[in-house]
Amino acid sequence: MASSEDILTIAELSAHLRVHPTTIYRLLSEGRIPGFRVGSAWRFSRAAIEIWEKEQADPIGGEPVPTRKPKGRKRRK
Repeated sequence: MASSEDILTIAELSAHLRVHPTTIYRLLSEGRIPGFRVGSAWRFSRAAIEIWEKEQADPIGGEPVPTRKPKGRKRRK
């Protein structure tokens, strides 16, 4: 059985990753971060998050991690 230290809440994961909780919810809705629901609350396995972090730092196959396009107006050529 997992101890409470092996399972993270949104707030704990947010502090660990140093991102706003809204970012965690966005990653969840995009299916880009591993998590599971307990009732209406999200929880995260510390082991799964550690694996996810390693994959983000060094993606399999050496492919770059997709980034978002810059926002703003397109420049005329």
